[in-house]
Amino acid sequence: MCYYNGQKVTRSEFIRLKGIEKAIRNYNFLNVGVHNGFNYAPCAILVPSEDGKDFEIVQAEWGYVPGFVKTRSEANIFRAKYTTLNFKSENLFVKEDGKRSMWSSAAKNRRCLVLSTGIVESRHVPKIGKKGQELKETIKYPYYVTVKNQEYFFMPGLYNEWLDPETSQFVNTVAIGITEANALMRQVHNTKLRMPTILTEDLAYEWLLKKPDEERLSTIARTQIPSRLLEFCTIDPDYRTAKEATPRDFQELAPIDTAYLDVAEELKFNHWPDDLEPVLAGAERPSGTVVESTVRTYYPPGMNPQGDLFN
Repeated sequence: MCYYNGQKVTRSEFIRLKGIEKAIRNYNFLNVGVHNGFNYAPCAILVPSEDGKDFEIVQAEWGYVPGFVKTRSEANIFRAKYTTLNFKSENLFVKEDGKRSMWSSAAKNRRCLVLSTGIVESRHVPKIGKKGQELKETIKYPYYVTVKNQEYFFMPGLYNEWLDPETSQFVNTVAIGITEANALMRQVHNTKLRMPTILTEDLAYEWLLKKPDEERLSTIARTQIPSRLLEFCTIDPDYRTAKEATPRDFQELAPIDTAYLDVAEELKFNHWPDDLEPVLAGAERPSGTVVESTVRTYYPPGMNPQGDLFN
């Protein structure tokens, strides 16, 4: 699942998508280190322009509200009951029972991209009892996960312009697509074995501005990014209230198995080029990291410290 998402762009001057660019300085809402989805607060999404040749960056409440919901209180109850922060990519058009999905109309007509500078997921580790046995109760260790060497990336979204009767205004509401976890995320998000869909630039452009058929849209929505293209770090559990991902090491926590770096990872819905190593265009990467001496951060073997991710 994806319930916590960062949208803090500090190094790039533009948000770019296949030659289309928007200046960061024109938006005052690309400054949140971690959005808590359960607050349903506005987050940044990319929507197509009226002519379908450009995009605009607008805000949407994270938590999709369909048109048949009539009041704000009903909307909050609906979002809490069905957790519409995400949509399951395999159910984009058809539910498990074979009936038409709630998402099908939006998938055809109201697709967007959700901007991300990093997601937060928690690894659940069983507590150990007095006799050394594993207990059902677990400890949650949060991780901040980003795309290697990219300050921002895109996830597929579905949005709806919902009429808020309290203000008589239309409000954008959005859900983020999720897919099957890769080798890294199976360890990080080890209870649900899911992860947000992360798109290549070409797929993001196609999702937003082209007109793929249902089969193609379903394929795009299920995209799995290879583990080797992700980097991660454990962070302080206060990220929900601090709205920031602050690096923190947990001495008692066993490291992530990074064997996926040495083998060819088999992913059913991998649409990322095999030789791709994303780079942040127009920016130099810092050679080191600056972290307070009381904070130690775990980085997997072969990965240079990337403290700048959390500036």
